[in-house]
Amino acid sequence: MWNQTLCLSVNPQFGISGEEQIRLFHAAGFDAYFLPWDEGVDLSSCVELGKELGMILQSIHAPFTKAADMWGDDEKKGQIALDELLACLADCVRFGAPIMVVHAFIGFEDHTPTAIGIERFGKLVKAAEASGVKLAFENTEGEEYLAALLEAFKDSPNVGFCWDTGHEMCYNHSQDLLALYGDRLIATHINDNLGIRDPQGKITFIDDLHLLPFDGIADWDGIAARLDRCGYKGIMTFELNTLSKPGRYENHKYAQMPIQQYIAECYVRACRVAAKRKL
Repeated sequence: MWNQTLCLSVNPQFGISGEEQIRLFHAAGFDAYFLPWDEGVDLSSCVELGKELGMILQSIHAPFTKAADMWGDDEKKGQIALDELLACLADCVRFGAPIMVVHAFIGFEDHTPTAIGIERFGKLVKAAEASGVKLAFENTEGEEYLAALLEAFKDSPNVGFCWDTGHEMCYNHSQDLLALYGDRLIATHINDNLGIRDPQGKITFIDDLHLLPFDGIADWDGIAARLDRCGYKGIMTFELNTLSKPGRYENHKYAQMPIQQYIAECYVRACRVAAKRKL
């Protein structure tokens, strides 16, 4: 798309190396990529290849399995979680990633942000401000934690919002989060799903499918209109999975496709979404 920058996430589910993925992204037509971060994994070869190909490193995604520990009373676990995020931030600086995507929380039972959590995240925010990297807090389960962070650090120029379209449908009960935080939007994770399957509205991780756009029930005209309304002109990043969640089969058809064909289809769907915008 000549007037929009399109990005796809490097994903271990794709079954090939990050470098191979970036080459396929470039060949398919994507302008940018983002990288997942894990302790001990060297991202330098991916970043160097991206530079050679003239691609943009849109962001680095921080690990999230310890996100609840950031809010907990266990000082040791909380420090381990914070140190992990600080190490990821250091790599953002090292590799020139302008944005670090951070999950505000993980879990479905707790709904009470804590003062110690704000304090720990405050240390991360302070480090981000010193480094110039922006933190994009993502909507996941527990939107109370996202609200607390965006409120606590509303005056920081280095704190913004990462909007995951699929998470909004299955974790946030389709609440219009752009109406709340669209003015803070600095990153997107665009994907589709089938909403909440449980008839009582119980949310679980198995509904977070990350389907290709138009393979689920998302309102893509509405999504494009909402992005336009909040004036978002940044990179349109797609975060898509080829593997199904336990007991589900919706993603199986992707895993059965040759990876080159799948990534080409990702680009087709990304272009269809981008074409709905009125930039």
